[in-house]
Amino acid sequence: MAVVDLQDLPGAAPANTPLVGLDLGEKTIGVAVSDRGRMIASPLALIRRARFAKDAEALFALMESRGAAGMVVGLPVNMDGSEGPRCQSARAFARNLLRLRELPIAFWDERLSTAAVNRLLTGEADLSRARRAALVDKAAAAWILQGALDRLRRTP
Repeated sequence: MAVVDLQDLPGAAPANTPLVGLDLGEKTIGVAVSDRGRMIASPLALIRRARFAKDAEALFALMESRGAAGMVVGLPVNMDGSEGPRCQSARAFARNLLRLRELPIAFWDERLSTAAVNRLLTGEADLSRARRAALVDKAAAAWILQGALDRLRRTP
């Protein structure tokens, strides 16, 4: 497989299989998973970044445990819509994954996802700073994946 446009992801990944969403940070990778019907995204795990091979192994193990067949990677686009070094890093991560395994990967603009999740966890959930830090990356991955799932349902 390859990197696909978001609207092509449902046809590229087998029906009735979950998708995973990733929030790529410098120190961690937040991972979320959808249900088989691809309606709801839920936070799944936090991978502490090490070497790429080890990160990919952990990610693929999570995907296999859930039967996931496709991926949505958050693309940290600048506020003006331009792509900087962080976008290049996310694209390189996806390309490197594709060298190890064939799977459809789509990107989703993740602007303000972490800020939105922090606001939610601070205000509504009233979590401590330490507890919030432990949840924010995987919650941001769920935010990214849910945005992509919502768009897919609205696409004719």
